[in-house]
Amino acid sequence: MSGKKIALIGSGISSLSCASFLAKEGHEVVILEQNDSIGGRARQFQTDNGFTFDMGPSWYWMPDIFENFYQQFGYTTSDFYELVRLDPSYQVIWDKNDIDPIPASLKELEEYFEKLEIGSSIKLRQFLADAEKKYRIGMKDLVYKPSLKLTEFADTRVLTGLFKMHLFTSFASFIRNYFTHPKIISLLEFPILFLGATPKDTPALYSLMNYADIQLGTWYPMGGMFEFVKAFETIALEQGATFSLNTSVLGFNTSKGKITSINTSKGEIACDYVISGADYRHTEQLLKNNANYSSSYWEKRIMAPSCLIFYVGLDCKVPNLEHHNLFFDEDFDTHASEIYKNPKWPQKPLFYASCPSKTDPSVAPETGENLFLLIPIAPDLQDSEEKREIYFEVLKKRLNEKIGFDINPHIIYKRSYCISDFVNDYNAFKGNAYGLANTLRQTALLKPRIKNKHLSNLFYTGQLTVPGPGIPPSIVSGEVVAKHVIRQIKKLN
Repeated sequence: MSGKKIALIGSGISSLSCASFLAKEGHEVVILEQNDSIGGRARQFQTDNGFTFDMGPSWYWMPDIFENFYQQFGYTTSDFYELVRLDPSYQVIWDKNDIDPIPASLKELEEYFEKLEIGSSIKLRQFLADAEKKYRIGMKDLVYKPSLKLTEFADTRVLTGLFKMHLFTSFASFIRNYFTHPKIISLLEFPILFLGATPKDTPALYSLMNYADIQLGTWYPMGGMFEFVKAFETIALEQGATFSLNTSVLGFNTSKGKITSINTSKGEIACDYVISGADYRHTEQLLKNNANYSSSYWEKRIMAPSCLIFYVGLDCKVPNLEHHNLFFDEDFDTHASEIYKNPKWPQKPLFYASCPSKTDPSVAPETGENLFLLIPIAPDLQDSEEKREIYFEVLKKRLNEKIGFDINPHIIYKRSYCISDFVNDYNAFKGNAYGLANTLRQTALLKPRIKNKHLSNLFYTGQLTVPGPGIPPSIVSGEVVAKHVIRQIKKLN
């Protein structure tokens, strides 16, 4: 088989995954990245005063997905970085004197549940047994489907699996079949925040996330989350892929139903195949009449949240914080409504604080602390520096009230990141941070397709197509698209 010239747009994790598999097959792969560093939303930056900030993903879940990728190229995770399991996995701040560390040990977690609700430890085992089945079915039989036709799901094992996945039951009602205590319900609904919809609008099949959280654990790669980006880059380069940074895609040249070349800020690039790991909607706009979907289609999509992030460097250590901290000291339903039902800037937001320097001394000066503060917000809001500062004051006040420490006098570095930055850096549709919401009507075959229907050599990968948002699904997305393209090339040769 003669190698094809394949251009990948964007250097996010799905593109890095995809490029590695394509280059391994002997194809000439170039990754076009409009920014000056790779990784997409998983980029990292360093400051002059000794801080290292991961810009986006901060939760390392589903280590088996990473390991599966590495093994296909003759590696294991430990070849690239030291992976440590966090214990506690995270802590929840309910109120000033009501803070619960969530233990990594299942036995200790069962004891914690039992204190809250008699009999809940047994129910937790039952719930996790069901969640494990969903995880095994979902991660082995479902997410690796390209979702281009219904017959992909037409074998007995897959159909049986779908029947067991509770696709038509809401996550909220499913949880309440097992538990009644509000703290337990909040803890189990928390991972759904990563999926971009309320628990009431999310299928119960996503209890598989609870298995990932509780059984597979919360991990951290020493050196920061960017370590896995560097690992993927190493593998892609070893397979023969190349990178072109600071290269914006401006448009496409087509002939006879195919893309023949890409117009970029650095000139024209000839190609046999194109795979876009960039924002799907942005790519569609560049395609004009060759787009898969209309503007009205995109306007009807339910998007996952955007977020307001603060990267904060302190000149001291902060007491009463763990590596991951969930501030559930305000009403969840109210905040969720302000994201999904009545989009607006939240009045009393829940928020998340990551303090990786609690685990990893390399990300902050010896006497300092690295803080990553995040508020989930609705996409497409009007973003301004003034609005960001209002919320930063809110977060500082809440931190002081709930953990008893005022960070304000100790701030020696601060940077914010919000909707306009997601648009500028990633061309993100409506400034979304997490892609499409994982509702039933936006799952599998109902997600934007990986193949362009007008141009036979154009494909899509990443969080706006199958299997969905998040780092592990993006790894899978890259593999699914690469192997589909490889099959097509072999079929045509």
